[in-house]
Amino acid sequence: MNSFETLDWIVIVGYFVVIGGLAAWVISRKQKTTEDYFLAGRNIGWFVVGASIFASNIGSEHVVGLAGTGAGDKIPMLIYELHAWIVLMLGWVFLPFYIRSGVFTMPEFLEKRFSPGTRWFLSVFSLIAYVLTKVSVTVYAGGIVIASLLQIDFWFGALMTVILTGIYTVLGGMKAVVYTEALQTIVLVIGAGTLTFIGLDAVGGWDGMRSALEPGYLNMWRPPSDPDFPWPSLVFSSTIVGIWYWCTDQYIVQRVLSAKNIKEGRRGTIFGGLLKLLPVFLFLIPGVVALALKNRGELSWDTPDQAFATLLMAKMPVGLKGLVAAGLLAALMSSLASVFNSCSTLFTVDIYKKLRPETPDDKLLKVGRIATGIVVVLGILWIPIMQNISGVLYEYLQSVQSYIAPPIAAVFLLGIFHKRINSRGALTTLIVGMAVVFIRLSLELASDSLNPNSFLYAFGNVNFLTFSSWFFLFSILVCLVVSMTSAAPSAEQIKGLTFSTLSAEQKTENRASYNAWDIVFSLVVLAIVVYIMTSFTG
Repeated sequence: MNSFETLDWIVIVGYFVVIGGLAAWVISRKQKTTEDYFLAGRNIGWFVVGASIFASNIGSEHVVGLAGTGAGDKIPMLIYELHAWIVLMLGWVFLPFYIRSGVFTMPEFLEKRFSPGTRWFLSVFSLIAYVLTKVSVTVYAGGIVIASLLQIDFWFGALMTVILTGIYTVLGGMKAVVYTEALQTIVLVIGAGTLTFIGLDAVGGWDGMRSALEPGYLNMWRPPSDPDFPWPSLVFSSTIVGIWYWCTDQYIVQRVLSAKNIKEGRRGTIFGGLLKLLPVFLFLIPGVVALALKNRGELSWDTPDQAFATLLMAKMPVGLKGLVAAGLLAALMSSLASVFNSCSTLFTVDIYKKLRPETPDDKLLKVGRIATGIVVVLGILWIPIMQNISGVLYEYLQSVQSYIAPPIAAVFLLGIFHKRINSRGALTTLIVGMAVVFIRLSLELASDSLNPNSFLYAFGNVNFLTFSSWFFLFSILVCLVVSMTSAAPSAEQIKGLTFSTLSAEQKTENRASYNAWDIVFSLVVLAIVVYIMTSFTG
């Protein structure tokens, strides 16, 4: 494997200098209130909102994991990268309710719609979920990238990046996060796009790549009887995960909450949806190219998660290699910065401030920074356990998210679309859902010690996509039954928080927040999604 040369190091150092300068400029503009620190003063335009959505989503777990998916015979997982249409749902369906309510966090929205109990529960649930997925996976993937590229120890590389990212996130808040993410998006797209182009050229183009693969390798649609990726469960489960992740998760929604208004926020989601289509070409295709080259004896690696870095070091010329490496570092840093800021916001606004409502803003910011550090440590401690759950990083991420998503997605969807859903139904669904998640994870970890003929073994080993689909239907049923058998929420409590209780003025305001171009570009995103889905059929 070729190593970096002087020009590559100059490019990488240059990237850090520019990011550091941008972060320093933002930090110099002091944040005086929690709204400044956590939501960038709610004054961000559509371009930065969309770029921030993309950069937050595309972390090292995507760079490493999605390329590993392409190289590891898991092409059906591609469907998770075609969720651009669900990003549009955030802007067209959910965002108007969020912005009108003036909330900082998703748990805060649940309190307005249901009760303080649902806010408390989702706050704790979300923080635990970040440790199980975002923090640990991002740090782990970042460690793989840095260790592979810079030839240093895995843990040293991971911790170094965590510390560097944490410094500007803690000092600069949300504004530092979104502006650095806008720049990191540009670097990432240019760098990874260059690798895709050069990789395809090296393998002999699309036809050359396909000829080096097994027949049908690129088919993302497998029969319902497939033990790993039955297509009905894949479509249903991935949609549930997408609604939870893109429309209800603080990590993503916080980006659109920082928008100037509904119009800018919606346009940010449309732009973010367009950008979301890029990972198929930026990361998955390089993984497939790397596998094709390996089949021809031109590359070698131990695990699919090493495919992207191996292709980069073997095929990229001097200078461009440094550019792609800077893009990978950008992906890692942007995701870490986003999750740090989201954890800080959740703990500070939804937990500490609720316990001590008279706390001044300056102390709230200090508390959030300390909470972030604790979450990072817990995420790092979870990494060794995470490695036992799934052999491929990206599959691990989607499997855990498939357990977390159903109860939360059910509560938000029913809460907005069904005015009869009450706080008892919502809270019961979240509590039962949390119990099911931990039972499933515990049984999955302990499956080797269970009787293969027992119910517990079957429950812990049923296909994660099928499990997620039935879990969502179960969550819907729990929420409906409990709500319908208890008192209805008051008309005043749900006013303007469901579609059927919007006032005429709110409906008029919503119609005024978009024009024909917003509709056209949204339809373009949908058309591209359909095109890609029909292209990967063999």
